[in-house]
Amino acid sequence: MARKTLQYRVEVDGRDKGKVFLITEMPSSQAEKWAMRAFMAMAQAGVEIPEGVADLGFAGIVRMGMSAISMIPFQQAEPLMDEMMGCVQMMPNPANPSVVRPLVEDDIEEIRTRLNIRAQVLSLHSGFSIGDGQSTSAPSPA
Repeated sequence: MARKTLQYRVEVDGRDKGKVFLITEMPSSQAEKWAMRAFMAMAQAGVEIPEGVADLGFAGIVRMGMSAISMIPFQQAEPLMDEMMGCVQMMPNPANPSVVRPLVEDDIEEIRTRLNIRAQVLSLHSGFSIGDGQSTSAPSPA
């Protein structure tokens, strides 16, 4: 079975309005390692991790909330943040969704867009909606 994908269209006003991004689920081994690194970094930062939550992987991170992730020192958070964005590709022409390419720096011009995309990455991997209120995501056709 193929990995899950979703399209995220930026609907809020700003320089990114109308842009469409394709988000693809990480392979399970990568997602497991990403979640464990995040939980270990949170534990080292003194975040109290409820028993059993780490076993839920991305879903556990969503359950704990984004505020827990924000307590990770930046040196540990930066590679996790970069890896999240590795799931994201640009769809330069939404009328032709079969054409996607890797992100380049100028693809995302608003900080809000980056935060919303990160929320979508977590949602895709966890199966839970973060509810950023800005998404018009829909699952891609299988």
